[in-house]
Amino acid sequence: MTSQEIRALQAPLKSQYKEHPESAVIALHAQGTAGAEVTFDVHTKHGIVVAGLHPATGGSGKEICSGDLLLESLVACAGVTLKAVAAALDIQLRNAKVIADGDIDFRGTLGVAKDAPVGFKNIRLHFSLDTDADEEKISALIRLTERYCVVFQTLSHPPAFKISYDNGAGS
Repeated sequence: MTSQEIRALQAPLKSQYKEHPESAVIALHAQGTAGAEVTFDVHTKHGIVVAGLHPATGGSGKEICSGDLLLESLVACAGVTLKAVAAALDIQLRNAKVIADGDIDFRGTLGVAKDAPVGFKNIRLHFSLDTDADEEKISALIRLTERYCVVFQTLSHPPAFKISYDNGAGS
C-alpha cells in the first residue's frame, strides 16, 4: 500500500473524527464461556479459541495460554501498525518480522510465593526489518509504531479497570 492509498483510506475517518470526536470512541467487545475441564472458550470473530492453563501451571499445552494470546496480540497490533506507518512514510519493507517475548514467574499465579508477581515481569518487542530505508527513517518508523500501537500503549499505560459480576446464568 502506498502513502497515497493509506491516506485516502483514512482521510474520511480522520475528517469524521475531527468533526465529531464522539464518533471515534468505539467500545470493542470480547466474550467467552466456560469450557470442559479447566478451559475457557473465547468467542472470536473467526471462531472459538480454547484457552487453558500453561503447562507451567498444570496445563496440557493443547490449549492456548492467555499469556501467549497477550504476546500474540502485541505482535499483531505492532505488525499492522508498523505496516501502516511504513506505508504512510513511504518506507518499502521487503520483509518484516515482529517478535514479542515475556518473562513470567509462575510462582505468582500458583500462589507459591507472595513476593512473586502475577503476570509478566518483562516484555521485549523486537522488529527485524528488511528495508533500504536509512537509520533516521527506521527510527521514525519504530517511534511512530510504538506511538500508535494500541496494544503497546495499553500495556505501557494500563487503563482503568472495572470488574463486575452477577450470580446468575448471565448472557
